[in-house]
Amino acid sequence: MTTTRREFLGVSTLTALGAATGSWTGLAGAEPASPLPWYRRTLRWGQTNINELDPQQYDIGWWREQWRRTRTQGIVVNAGGIVAFYPTEVPLHRRAKFLGDRDLFGELRQAAKEEGIVVFARMDSGGAGDELFREHPDWFARNQSGEPIRTRDLYAPCVNGPYFATHLAAVLREIAARYHPEGFTDNAWSGLGRDHICYCENCRAGFLAAQHLELPVRRDWSDRAFRAWIDWSYACRLRVWDDNNRLTREAGGPDCLWVGMNDGSPYGEAQQFREFREIGRRCEMIMLDDQRRSDDSGFQRNGEVGKLVHGVMGWDKVAAESMAMYQTEPTFRFAAKPAPEARLWMVEGFAGGINPWWHYLGAYGEDRRSYRTPVELCQWHAANERFLTGRRPIATVGLLWSQRSGDFYGRDDWRAQALQPMNGFTQALVKARIPYLPVHIDDVATQARGMRTLIAPNIGALTDEQAATLRNFVNGGGGLVATGYTSLCDHWGDPRPDFALADVLGVNLPAGHRARREEARQRWAAEKSHSYLRLAPELRARIDGPHPAGEPPAVGERHPVLAGFDDTDILSYGGSLEAMTVSPTASVLATFIPPFPITPPEDVWMRTPKTDIPALIVHDRPGHGRVVYLPADLDRRFARDILPDHGRLLANAVRWTAQDDLPLRVEGPGLIDCHLYREPGRILLHLINLTNAGTWRAPTDELIPVGPVRVRVRTDSGLRGENVRLLVAGQSISARSADGWSEWSLPSLREHELAVIA
Repeated sequence: MTTTRREFLGVSTLTALGAATGSWTGLAGAEPASPLPWYRRTLRWGQTNINELDPQQYDIGWWREQWRRTRTQGIVVNAGGIVAFYPTEVPLHRRAKFLGDRDLFGELRQAAKEEGIVVFARMDSGGAGDELFREHPDWFARNQSGEPIRTRDLYAPCVNGPYFATHLAAVLREIAARYHPEGFTDNAWSGLGRDHICYCENCRAGFLAAQHLELPVRRDWSDRAFRAWIDWSYACRLRVWDDNNRLTREAGGPDCLWVGMNDGSPYGEAQQFREFREIGRRCEMIMLDDQRRSDDSGFQRNGEVGKLVHGVMGWDKVAAESMAMYQTEPTFRFAAKPAPEARLWMVEGFAGGINPWWHYLGAYGEDRRSYRTPVELCQWHAANERFLTGRRPIATVGLLWSQRSGDFYGRDDWRAQALQPMNGFTQALVKARIPYLPVHIDDVATQARGMRTLIAPNIGALTDEQAATLRNFVNGGGGLVATGYTSLCDHWGDPRPDFALADVLGVNLPAGHRARREEARQRWAAEKSHSYLRLAPELRARIDGPHPAGEPPAVGERHPVLAGFDDTDILSYGGSLEAMTVSPTASVLATFIPPFPITPPEDVWMRTPKTDIPALIVHDRPGHGRVVYLPADLDRRFARDILPDHGRLLANAVRWTAQDDLPLRVEGPGLIDCHLYREPGRILLHLINLTNAGTWRAPTDELIPVGPVRVRVRTDSGLRGENVRLLVAGQSISARSADGWSEWSLPSLREHELAVIA
């Protein structure tokens, strides 16, 4: 392996920092007197996801060196499930094809113990082969015709059958008794997703006993049995979670955790019947199988994942995430991911409170570039871990989410109805450098205290109680930005006669409005038409350009929500809208221009240049918080189309409803994600430079510095804010402190910077 002098000096410096602070050792050397249990102080993880050939090629000595280089404190080691990597005695628990007489799991467990490193025994309970199926056909999922369901060329076990309760339980007990791992993970712990209804006898009997209903015969969100099946399926997975944790604690001791493995998106987890909030509240720590970005979410998603999981489980707990060192978009398991792509995903995770967990497929790789990728960042994490854990976020903006709304309002169109609106706002807030926190709709009363505004991105399904909580927030002076058809439906996704928040939004939905029909909402969400929004008042008569006869006079000034758009009277839209009744206390700032031909050029002219159909409404009542309601789904469209005007308008709405009460101002070129935290006696600002040639399409292979970057941070009472330590640059700078703000500049920002302000 060749290393440049610059790389060597960087790694050497970081190694020295780690040694000086004493911040890295394995578990055995990590503050033996600390009262914290292992799962609170194991911060850096590693994994070689073992394949069946690896018993013949696993170089444990080399990997021990890699653990040391990366300051690894915990490893995830394949143990059992589909195949066993140890000499199991559980009947029909198939040993790995090339295991022979070797006990690979045991050898790795012993090596880790010698290094002071904790071990998670990795399970995969998502399938079984022919032999186990033939012996126990009643353990497996069935379709409506009674035929077994297969996934990944394996038979799919049913979570309600003896496979989980008997077979896997025996495997867990055997591993716990023989090897004493600190805990267990499981990639496929939740069984079949919601695209399958299992009709095995275990499910038939269990559903009838719990719901007093027969299993639904098809996917029908209006059917009482199907709705009950959705709720029951969630409950079954929580039972698996609780049962496995009880089992491992009984077999391995009170600190032997079973942590499953989960995705970082509530709406993605819904497809596997994993209730994101409830699982988070049960977690002592969480392991996330969320290895990469996608083109429609970007690196910033990893920062949001950290905020999401800590929002439900607390900021004192460890959230580790599997970070693939191999190429993921497109997927080539044995090829190295470009280092800038992997590094930006990692540092976004650091900024959001995610702990590193490097991940490889197989123990032997020929593309050696991947082995260098995590070393420097993991060493930096070790040297600065005290600034990366136990922090409390600072934000005056909350981004609401509701997994149930994604289920029962979004239904089979959940990506467009729930995920894209949330992603659109995430991207708009990041681009505008506005710190925010995701807030579950049921946690508004506790987590939104001190926030100035909340965002409801097309949360169509609300209970009456949830609507009342949002109403109380606004009546108490808090701002609200709502989009799409927020609050139109009840908790089953059935339309109400009117919006539950009609009085707050300042609108009423007329009888016969097609938004009450699911198929209409799905069609509108997918639409890409040649439509526009007309801004009010119209100002083009006073702007340089052609002025034909009949052009409306420019009268009045624009509302602050339309700041930056004085030179245009129209904005691109692309969707459809229908008329709503607007309250006399509300104001319409934009209306809908219906679609017209896009080609041929001779036919491109507005058939209906102006309508009264509202697209953007502001509701500013004395004694209440400010409200912006966008029937036009600009959040969804910004996630999909990335039109700058849409992002700018969304950010304007947030700033106005928050009355510009934001704790941070960052000025300068580039796309910079900003994460702000508080600790006793200091404020932490983590800046991530997402400016690169692959920002919107992976992979990235080059880091592009930006700057200068001017920063203005609001300081706490008693915090002077005159001293700033830059933990990446390794230097201290002076800041100007005045009127409760700390002001300073970075000449250049290459990848990321963590500033400690005191």
